[in-house]
Amino acid sequence: MDDFDQALREFQLAEQTRRSAADWLGAFEAALAARDPARIGALFHEDSHWRDILAFTWHMTAVAGRDGIAERLAAEQARTAAHGFHLPRDRRPPRRVTRLGIDSIEAIYEFSTADGRGAGIIRLSPAPGGDGTMKAWHISTTLEALKGHEEKIGPNRPTGAAYSRNFGGDNWADMRRKASAYDDREPAVLVIGAAQAGLSVAARLNQLGVDTLVVERWPRIGDSWRRRYHSLALHNSIHLNHLPYMEFPPTWPKYIPKDMLANWFEFYADAMEINCWTGTEFVGGAWDEAAKRWTARLKRSDGSERIVRPRHLVFANGVSSYPMIPDLPGIEDFKGTVIHSEGFDSGAAWKGKNALILGTGSSANDIALDLHSHGARATLIQRGSTTVVSIDPSARLNEAIWDEGGALEDCDLIVASATPPLMIQAYKAVTKRMLELDREMIEGLKRIGFKHDVGEDETGHQMKYFRRGGGYNLDAGSSALLIKGELGLLQYDRIERFTAEGALLKDGSTVPADLIVLATGYYPQQELVRRTLGDDMLERIGPVWGIGEDGELNNMYKRTPQEGLWFIAGGLAQCRINSKYLALQIKAMELGKLGPLR
Repeated sequence: MDDFDQALREFQLAEQTRRSAADWLGAFEAALAARDPARIGALFHEDSHWRDILAFTWHMTAVAGRDGIAERLAAEQARTAAHGFHLPRDRRPPRRVTRLGIDSIEAIYEFSTADGRGAGIIRLSPAPGGDGTMKAWHISTTLEALKGHEEKIGPNRPTGAAYSRNFGGDNWADMRRKASAYDDREPAVLVIGAAQAGLSVAARLNQLGVDTLVVERWPRIGDSWRRRYHSLALHNSIHLNHLPYMEFPPTWPKYIPKDMLANWFEFYADAMEINCWTGTEFVGGAWDEAAKRWTARLKRSDGSERIVRPRHLVFANGVSSYPMIPDLPGIEDFKGTVIHSEGFDSGAAWKGKNALILGTGSSANDIALDLHSHGARATLIQRGSTTVVSIDPSARLNEAIWDEGGALEDCDLIVASATPPLMIQAYKAVTKRMLELDREMIEGLKRIGFKHDVGEDETGHQMKYFRRGGGYNLDAGSSALLIKGELGLLQYDRIERFTAEGALLKDGSTVPADLIVLATGYYPQQELVRRTLGDDMLERIGPVWGIGEDGELNNMYKRTPQEGLWFIAGGLAQCRINSKYLALQIKAMELGKLGPLR
């Protein structure tokens, strides 16, 4: 076959693929308009999945099974009035892919609703019987914009006339200083934390015209990364870690060092015109039910206190909050240095010394590597079973959608489309492949007595992160050193107690130490809620993070049982994707289109 024939064949296949997707969408729109569950259901496989993000249900909603999907879509259509389903020419075209072992046509589509503009994906495969009919086994519907309140980007960007032609008046810098001071108004939204979560949602809210103030307790934006241990770098690739609206420069390294990222956060906040008060800690607040506002107390670095009264309070302080310090028998007798991993900077001062690191997660292993590289004798103390995954190639398997290329917006839409059951299936398949790739490393760790697992349901480290925020190590090289004996390994259940010299073992021997690093994790995010809003508020809202009964993260990125209280956390990609949906909900509430959770 010559080049022309090959190109013609590929063109014909692409057109056939597009036509199959377009025909299905046409039939779907007609069935939806009729609000006929039978007609809608006829377009789906019996085993099918739907995830809605705000477009039909104003929630993050997953439905499994043909009949359940058909009935829910038909019922919600009365309010949603979804129409105008089409394949956009400026997005990734329909293509043939294999997802979860199913050969499928995957297509991105767009549509309109009574409230705004939506997008989603469909995955089609042949119906049983072999007549060529294509049915959907997966569909997502996602709200992308509110009608008349679209983001101020691209063609909607501001003209700049307010300051570019304002000779003798305030220029841009003057306006930014005044906007950030809040001398003449209250913010509509107060965001706590100026790392990836807080900056992402503030940038989104800015583009929706929602007045937002971010507070950061450290002196500089990015300090929550900048102040972490000296050798820290991101453990996943740059191409999935961009913040909203601004991608990293193409000259940047694949794995971004912490200080580089911290400086970018500072630059990003300035470029995105984010109002941020650094050196400012949120110390407490209360909800005024009559006024529908928060009274939030902010402590400034000069010791003064400022009260602000926003309608919305967004906790963006990360999956973790305060360091968790375990009660270790005899630790008060230890004559050396004890620090939590949050306070560890560098192993340079510990050359020739003995160090014990309590924990076997990523931070513990990175700290052990840093100490070892500076000539310290480092030993990891393992308390519980740990999932260990090589950064490359294994952890990169979870980057597959972004590795496929295409616009970041399209990749994000595909990632957001997964329902909890499909996500579980995907992680099980990926974990099985990880075990194959990392077999030699894992067997070596088990030989030295390392306790290894792949999660409670063989979903690996990713579901551990969602369920508990830890319990895994993305391996940067420490496993090889453990296997060779260059890093020590000590099981916690061998320790009787800690003494002045180190760890006294049950056999009477002592493992000497000059330094003990507690890489023991952090209290969950709700601990900050308890300390600042009180136990009653914590009881009202329930868990934050972790997997709920619906398979979604508890109270994350969506309305909570407390009106005006929101949470956002996670890695950079999670925050970029979900900040859009959180911001849209806040905007909808500001417009009166969406009420509190009932």
